[in-house]
Amino acid sequence: MSSSAFIPFWLCDRPRDTFLSYVPKDDLISLRLACYDFGIRTAPYLFREIAVTFREKIFTKPVRLAALGRIGQHVQTLRFAIPHSERTFLPPLVDTSGVEVAFIYEPYIGSPKDPVTRHSIPTYGSWEMNDLLVKQYPPLFHDAAKVSAFIQAFSVMSNMRHLEVSCPGQPSEERQRRSVVDYALISLRIAVERSNLSRLETLSLSPIHPGAVQYLNPSLGFGVNPRSTKCWRQIRQLTIQMDTIDSGSPVDHLKFLHSYLQNFAPFLTGFNFRWQGSSENKGPCPVSLPTENCIQATNGSHECHERCDLPLRCLRFDKLRDIEIMNIFPDSPQIKRFIRKHRRTLESLKLNNVKFRLGDWDDALSPLTEISGSEKWKETAEEVMDVPLMLSPLDFEQERQIRAWNYRVRTRTSSSKPLQGALHRASAKGKELLFGTEEHMRRLLSGSILSWL
Repeated sequence: MSSSAFIPFWLCDRPRDTFLSYVPKDDLISLRLACYDFGIRTAPYLFREIAVTFREKIFTKPVRLAALGRIGQHVQTLRFAIPHSERTFLPPLVDTSGVEVAFIYEPYIGSPKDPVTRHSIPTYGSWEMNDLLVKQYPPLFHDAAKVSAFIQAFSVMSNMRHLEVSCPGQPSEERQRRSVVDYALISLRIAVERSNLSRLETLSLSPIHPGAVQYLNPSLGFGVNPRSTKCWRQIRQLTIQMDTIDSGSPVDHLKFLHSYLQNFAPFLTGFNFRWQGSSENKGPCPVSLPTENCIQATNGSHECHERCDLPLRCLRFDKLRDIEIMNIFPDSPQIKRFIRKHRRTLESLKLNNVKFRLGDWDDALSPLTEISGSEKWKETAEEVMDVPLMLSPLDFEQERQIRAWNYRVRTRTSSSKPLQGALHRASAKGKELLFGTEEHMRRLLSGSILSWL
């Protein structure tokens, strides 16, 4: 393209933006380095999606914050990963005499100095606790607990629409240990609540450990206030992929999950949930947790009877249209009640890898018959299964002969182009001699040549 044709094309917004939306990311990087104008035009497409992995000084280093400030306005999707490792698990705090010290964490967001006396303020409550944490906990912990740095970083991404948080790598036997990941999740949640993210509408937690929802809960988490839930009411699409809960102490984790979903249920239009793990390692239905036997058995068993006797409130999705749940072992009455309760808004229900503890599919989907007035919906249902197929030796011999004949035809065609038409006719004639006409092959294949096992 000549410069006289390229300049009008580049200065026209719609053709240029359409072109840049199809350019691969590697080419956008090279294009951005060509000149200043190219860098400005390609930045919204190059930095539309960014991925950040939490590590030391990720938000506290001034150079990184300055770079994020230059591109933050273009970010629409942020993938924030906080992986578990041996470095993230924290040991118990002990004093100089070897006695374990209880650490009650309270997020600190204010100024590091007293505005009146101009003296430094202890970040963790007292100077003695500050001294213990600095000496015994790694720098990664202090970066995770620095809420002000998270707020400063998220404030520059005001156009964010999709936040994806992942916390992979937590072993099931380490779920009761204190981790840097938990403190980073607290700081992340407070940063989202304190930043002006008016366009945030999609939240993905994939994958996360069961205890993560305790620290991401805007109503019961650390450092919450009456305005904490306002930002999360914007979420319309919620995706959760959670590690399967083992039999150790599942009740608390299930209650944390139920309390977390209560903050989003009235506002969601799409919900996707999956228990991570093998196909045999399933979990309970997340939208029917109050009806689980393990939770009902714990009501009234705690010392505080006045509070524990109160049953959990069932989730109510007032605007839900699409829902997909995978890898669960529900009771058919749970699915049936959910369909009846949300029949006025629900448009799509996908249940994958489901194994019923009680009942079957006919009972679970019986409300569809009541809603439609007939059982015609069963006619459109499809059952998918894997059927092993083995071809007889005759088919393999025919295929070998076809490949040999085609190879001979290609070899002769490449060596003698004038004979291409003749060889093509010879190929067709040879196939007819070897395998018969098309009608003959149709009768042959409809017979007993294919053997099903």
